[in-house]
Amino acid sequence: MMTEFDNDFALLSHTMQEAGDIARRYFKNTLKSWEKKPGDPVSEADLALDTHFKEKLLAERPDYGWLSEETADDLARLEKSRVWIVDPIDGTRSFIAGKPEFTICAALVEDGKPVLGIVYNPILEEYYEAVRGRGAKLNGEIINCSKKSDLLNAKLIASRKSFEWHGWLEAVNGAIFSHVNSIAYRVVKVASQDAHASISLTEKSDWDIAAADIILAEAGGITTTTKGDPLIYNRKSVNQRNVISSGLCFHPQLMKLLKTFGKAKSS
Repeated sequence: MMTEFDNDFALLSHTMQEAGDIARRYFKNTLKSWEKKPGDPVSEADLALDTHFKEKLLAERPDYGWLSEETADDLARLEKSRVWIVDPIDGTRSFIAGKPEFTICAALVEDGKPVLGIVYNPILEEYYEAVRGRGAKLNGEIINCSKKSDLLNAKLIASRKSFEWHGWLEAVNGAIFSHVNSIAYRVVKVASQDAHASISLTEKSDWDIAAADIILAEAGGITTTTKGDPLIYNRKSVNQRNVISSGLCFHPQLMKLLKTFGKAKSS
């Protein structure tokens, strides 16, 4: 079944494959990097990929808006119904260190909601993709979230310390905690059943999440805030206060648990 976004997806897919080639040329080679601000690294690879996406995508879709981590924000995007949202490298710290725990992320957002997206690890050759209404795929194979509906023995990409501080450990008895540097990577791992949920209680940006959001949604999952609110993209502020991602069956129990977020556990 064709959709109106197939041509956009074909354009993005071709551009993403080329981006993978660029990233591989820089990976584990001599790489210039610096900090945009303390604790916020960037490299010449980030900038090269940003330029690549911007030139390729906007040349073909000049009437679309643009939002990227490595491009100065132009609020003219707010006047556009459709906007490309790109994170050239999500997990720059790992990329600089030569660790293959990063992704290249790109999405098309229409009226504040992602309609297609790709999250790509070009070193491990993990290519997650989705178009609205067409399902989600990993390396061409359909993926679906777990239908797990209880919290016990869950696989969580989350901070164990946060769970301890909030007094949540008993509710997730037997849970396995893990960490992944790229937030987009965490979310798509939920889509492919490598985890039941990804829980990030800190602020993220549109480019961190948009592509992974549509992939998870098409895999039968959901991404919200701790209050259960959906994420809206391409607003004046590009910040999302926190990001909770899971399968649809798992989400209600997770929301009950997270009601105490920000409150110290009782003594």
